Amino acid sequence: MIYYLQGLTMGLAYAAPIGLQNLFVINTALTQKRSRAYIVALIVVFFDVSLALGCFYGIGAVMNQSVLIERAILLIGSIVVALIGIQLIRSKASMKNDTDVNVPIMRAVSMAFVVTWFNPQALIDGTMMLGAFRATLPPEGLTKFITGVASASFAWFFTITTIISLFSAKFTDKTLRIINIVCGVVILGYGVKLFINFIQII
Repeated sequence: MIYYLQGLTMGLAYAAPIGLQNLFVINTALTQKRSRAYIVALIVVFFDVSLALGCFYGIGAVMNQSVLIERAILLIGSIVVALIGIQLIRSKASMKNDTDVNVPIMRAVSMAFVVTWFNPQALIDGTMMLGAFRATLPPEGLTKFITGVASASFAWFFTITTIISLFSAKFTDKTLRIINIVCGVVILGYGVKLFINFIQII
């Protein structure tokens, strides 16, 4: 049980900081029907857990062994993330109930994949946090620990979705527009930062 609780607390610390995934989930909960928001949250949890598993079992080693892969992730990630930010800044937000704000599931899947797996900082941070912690665990604690991490991801993103969905009625078009711009600028900033990192290593 102790290893599960360690994984749970580590998972919350890993997921809680505001980043691409959180911004994506918050914006989805604000602009889409609650049922669709929960579907998107589940998709994000899937990719977040898969990333945690990858980091826990050593994907960082692959990046460290191949400079080409590291550069490719940085370049492609910077471009795609920046485009998401620009699209969010330019979007015309509306809280009207008669507006169909549902995006195709496959688009939601692709965006969730991008904000998770095309974020090199998440790969690096996850590898350092989870990979380093793994080295301190006995063999019998590995599965319990990573199960706790996965539970934290599920709890975090579904809690965010529920809270934002419940209070979304208090948001106006202007408020949502401001949130979109702020989130878009932050995401665009991530893209620029990733591109700068790419320039620095070539």
